[in-house]
Amino acid sequence: MPKRRKVGNLLALASLSALVQRPMHPYEIATALRTWGKDQDMEIKWGSFYTVVRNMERHGLIEAVESVRAGRRPERTVYRITDAGRAELVDWARELVSTPEPEHPRFRAGLSVLAALHPDEAVTLLRRRLSLLDEGIRAARDTLAEEGRRIPRLFLVESEYDLAIREAEAAWVRGLLAELTAGTYPGLDQWRAFHETGEMPPELTELTERGDGTQ
Repeated sequence: MPKRRKVGNLLALASLSALVQRPMHPYEIATALRTWGKDQDMEIKWGSFYTVVRNMERHGLIEAVESVRAGRRPERTVYRITDAGRAELVDWARELVSTPEPEHPRFRAGLSVLAALHPDEAVTLLRRRLSLLDEGIRAARDTLAEEGRRIPRLFLVESEYDLAIREAEAAWVRGLLAELTAGTYPGLDQWRAFHETGEMPPELTELTERGDGTQ
């Protein structure tokens, strides 16, 4: 089970990963995170950024070291990571890397109600998804190869993971499509009959009444 943290917003994790390099003021932190594409690695709600910074300071994960002013711009407070913040960064990274957690992709939600679609429409939509997946995979491979020539692999590992997940999804969708188009998918006839007659097949009705159906 994930540990309950003093500041559990992943923006805190990202900010600590920036401050471990050098002290920064909040605007610098946000700029660095955007430049590094951290909002592609984790869900980041920028509207809560300054609240997260204040909470990290309140809980001793970061501390103010100075205030600076450039021209007519408002005064900005520069923060550095504390020993407690470094320990939190390492502990949080250990948890995220070592402990699987339930995740709920939108595709899984769609699959959970796939029976609402006619099988022929499901095939059309899955083919469209597969085409987009294959296009994205090709682009991701090209980008990864290009970045690999100038960025150490250690800093591309999350992109490698993302590519592997896309490739696995594409392979699974391709297999599902093969079963649907060949007519070998179990229960396909009942699924089709439901949409063409409007009547739930007895075997599916029984599953629903028992609570065994997932769709």
